[in-house]
Amino acid sequence: MDNKPKGTRRRIEHWQAVNVFLFGYDIFAVVVSYFAALWLRFDCKVSQIPAAYMDACCWSIPFYAAFCILVFWRLRLYKSIWRFASFSELKRVSLASAVTMVCYAVVMTVFVYRMPVSYYVFGMAFQFWMTLGVRFAYRFVLLTRKRAHAGVASEKRVLLVGAGNAGQLILRDVRHSREVNERVYCFIDDNPNKWGRYIDGVLVYGGREKIFEAVSKYGIEKIYIAIPSARPEDKRDILQVCNETSCEIMSLPGIYQIRTGEVSINKMKPVQVEDLLGRDPIEPDMTEVFQYLKGKVVLVTGVGSIGSELARQIAAHQPERLVLLDVYENNAYDIQQELKKNFPNLNLDVVIASVRDSRAMFKVFETFHPDIVYHAAAHKH
Repeated sequence: MDNKPKGTRRRIEHWQAVNVFLFGYDIFAVVVSYFAALWLRFDCKVSQIPAAYMDACCWSIPFYAAFCILVFWRLRLYKSIWRFASFSELKRVSLASAVTMVCYAVVMTVFVYRMPVSYYVFGMAFQFWMTLGVRFAYRFVLLTRKRAHAGVASEKRVLLVGAGNAGQLILRDVRHSREVNERVYCFIDDNPNKWGRYIDGVLVYGGREKIFEAVSKYGIEKIYIAIPSARPEDKRDILQVCNETSCEIMSLPGIYQIRTGEVSINKMKPVQVEDLLGRDPIEPDMTEVFQYLKGKVVLVTGVGSIGSELARQIAAHQPERLVLLDVYENNAYDIQQELKKNFPNLNLDVVIASVRDSRAMFKVFETFHPDIVYHAAAHKH
């Protein structure tokens, strides 16, 4: 049942108003394009256009305009969100222009009147640029207005290290993200073939030796390092150079980010101490560690985020008994239920007590005689 009060007018949405405009504009663009093509074919003089050509054009163009609207509709040119127009929209406008021109040329030649070839070529070209131009102009106006409102002074100035696939994706994400107010001023890349050239309007300033110069010249405040496939030693050298600036430094973790399609600002992470080491981090042999736990009585004090993860790892490697101690019942209960579900044969005990209570701790040791203690309680100090 319609609950709207009688007499209430249906509100016209913004996109519907835009579509009405595009309908009218496309008809106008088609008509103007082919009359302009005929006019151009005869040296830009209407008086020189043969009457037969003019009559054929005037008679056919209304039907052709209606056909164009139908094709545009089928290719979803009236359902796109033009503020996000991209290569997909460009392909569909190109396809629509080519299909309509070919059909028009065939029908005119076979059933109406044989027109000059240049009439169709120029007509399609004019039609393509007029229909495409108004759509991408809408996106351009919105982007310009957004930048004007944001204000250049409030934008964080960004330098992108790496002018490869990852760098281009980060650049695109910076431009379209509503969560950040940043602007990429230049790229840094060690490939000399890219120096002095532009990627989406952003200059590739030079190699890593130009980082200080670029930071000073453009007033850079933040550096994104998007070189996931670089050798560890090259990445460390670049990080060390960037670390000597006063900029905030963010890095893309690894090459898997590209393979999984997860390259974005949200996947960038602050530079860690390990990234600046002169060597690769030492990875412990976890096989020996887990083997050491087998058959032992293990006590974990504190089962918050760290302690609960320790408990999961220990439970998976056959301890004789696992004892969990925490001052908060909720934490202890949650991990207890999880371990019971995932490891039904685990010999598990839970104790509610504080590590600062010496009597309780002595009792725990007297009762369970733990061989190994993982002290993960937050209040151990």
